[in-house]
Amino acid sequence: MSDATRPNSTRAAVLIPFAIVTLIWGSTWLVIRDQLSVVPASWSVSYRFLVAGVAMLVWGLATRERFTFDARGWAFAAALGLAQFVLNFNFVYRAEQHITSGLVAVVFALLLVPNAVFARIFLGQKLGRQLVIGSGIAMAGVVLLFINEARSDPHGPGAALIGIALTCCAILSASTANVMQATSVATRYPMVPTLAVAMLIGSGLDAAWAWITTGPPVFEWRLGYVAGTLYLGLAASALCFPLYFRVIRAIGPAKAAYSSVIVPVIAMLLSTVFEGYRWSTLAIGGGVLAGIGLVIALTARRPTR
Repeated sequence: MSDATRPNSTRAAVLIPFAIVTLIWGSTWLVIRDQLSVVPASWSVSYRFLVAGVAMLVWGLATRERFTFDARGWAFAAALGLAQFVLNFNFVYRAEQHITSGLVAVVFALLLVPNAVFARIFLGQKLGRQLVIGSGIAMAGVVLLFINEARSDPHGPGAALIGIALTCCAILSASTANVMQATSVATRYPMVPTLAVAMLIGSGLDAAWAWITTGPPVFEWRLGYVAGTLYLGLAASALCFPLYFRVIRAIGPAKAAYSSVIVPVIAMLLSTVFEGYRWSTLAIGGGVLAGIGLVIALTARRPTR
């Protein structure tokens, strides 16, 4: 089968960026964990997207992208920045203060569910039966993971519940941004300038929130923190978000969220090595169940129409 006759989701133009995003994002959960030792979470988020926004701005100017926006364009970029680069990541960073990075990644794998539901509501895409069944099985697996964390966490079930609740809030915020990228409004404005503006607006809002809630800027000049901020800003944000959003525009938000099937595998392996995560029988069962459910959804021939 020639590349021209393949379905959108199996073309190299989709699979290659899909693989890059998955591999890089699979490692970010552990890097985020390292960002939480000294610097308040909101300041770390602000620095990340300041780096990313400046990088996107330089990239756009170097490639002579059009940075002219009408009022609707500015509003779209601001809304995208708020959903993706403020709410989503502030929730994620705080979730990792309560549960392991690997578990945050596993719960975040359920991004597939709101992406499909929101695509149905706002884009008119129908839900496939296999997608619904697979998502239900996956959520049952996450429940088992929560029970395991609640039993093993020395801080009690409250910490696990807070961490998972914060992750769910992050999922809803990210899903909102994902679906926004599949709308006709998003295609009216160039990708790089829109993301540059959204990231810089998001960074400013993050900084304002950080200053209000934690006080003046705090920065840690430790090599690991500086390198982590650059990695998260350049590789995980300035590189990955344009690639991921283009995948969304090509195959839709539900299928694009299938990257979340592989990301937790990478994240949990790294969490096992670097955070000492221990796989109990219950954790293994929950992880397997979540994976089976998501793979069922992944193999649906027409998860959305």
